Amino acid sequence: MAAPHVAPADDFPLLDAYSQAVIAAVDVVSPAVVTIEAPATRALQSRADRRRERSGGSGSGFIFTPDGLVITNSHVVDGASAVQVTSTDGRTCRGDVIGEDPDTDLAVLRIDARPEGRPAVASLGDSSAIRVGQMAIAIGNPFGFDCSVTAGIVSALGRTLRARTGRLMDDIIQTDAPLNPGNSGGPLVTSRGEVIGVNTAVILPAQGLCFAIASNTVRFVVSRLLRDGRIRRSYIGVAGQKVPISRRLARHHGLAVSSGILIASVERDSPASAAGLRENDIIVALGDTTVAGVDDLHRHLTEERIGVSTVLTVLRGVDRRSITLVPKESPHGRESH
Repeated sequence: MAAPHVAPADDFPLLDAYSQAVIAAVDVVSPAVVTIEAPATRALQSRADRRRERSGGSGSGFIFTPDGLVITNSHVVDGASAVQVTSTDGRTCRGDVIGEDPDTDLAVLRIDARPEGRPAVASLGDSSAIRVGQMAIAIGNPFGFDCSVTAGIVSALGRTLRARTGRLMDDIIQTDAPLNPGNSGGPLVTSRGEVIGVNTAVILPAQGLCFAIASNTVRFVVSRLLRDGRIRRSYIGVAGQKVPISRRLARHHGLAVSSGILIASVERDSPASAAGLRENDIIVALGDTTVAGVDDLHRHLTEERIGVSTVLTVLRGVDRRSITLVPKESPHGRESH
């Protein structure tokens, strides 16, 4: 029988330092981590696919303000008839959804602060300061195992990930800190105990491909949810798909793109309809910004464009046209752009 492997004596200080770093971070953040139970009784019909009624779900979250505001994933609470939040000390209370944004998979809840004092809170760090290779610690409640801790490294930065709504989420952190169902909404933290991301997804059956929404995105979205209860975005009222543009046509019109958005339909009483856009027009620019596909258009239809006159550059047949329109605020759940 082979003797068990024993680390060389010289390695013990290094291993101990790693352990102490993880322990210190967990001591700081874990008291702020909560379990979220979100049974649902109503059907979700915010998208054309008529998503099936949820039978209930659970996930994680963390308290980030002394007055009991909690960050979690939108998909954890979306469609919930009631939300129950349980802290690490076993205290359970109701959670009220202040706002959610399915397009970035984030939601904010409010719970009653502890009657005996302020709750533990976790602080959002600066995700722009993290580097590939640095330690990443995930804390959550996978499969109902409260306050489970896994550790790994930041594997990549600036990834994109498709939200359940179909929109592309930018600035996603990839990590190999293992995540499982129930980790969703929990914090991804540094060795200093700063939250650098909100755990949101894994790719199965792959191993070590886990993703978190960067804390700088979280900070922006949460501020808007607290202000408006939603993220305000603009829309023009078209449905379309990415199509290639011939090199000859692009060169003729001096276009800096090789693809655009072929309009499949124009919504009635929409900004696009009012401006005279037609089916089979190809959108190639919004204002001064080139548009190579639907994801580009989504990125640039921001709150700042609501009610602001904007020039849309389109190809109609072989002609190039500049069409002025005024984007409106997009109602939650709209499937056109």
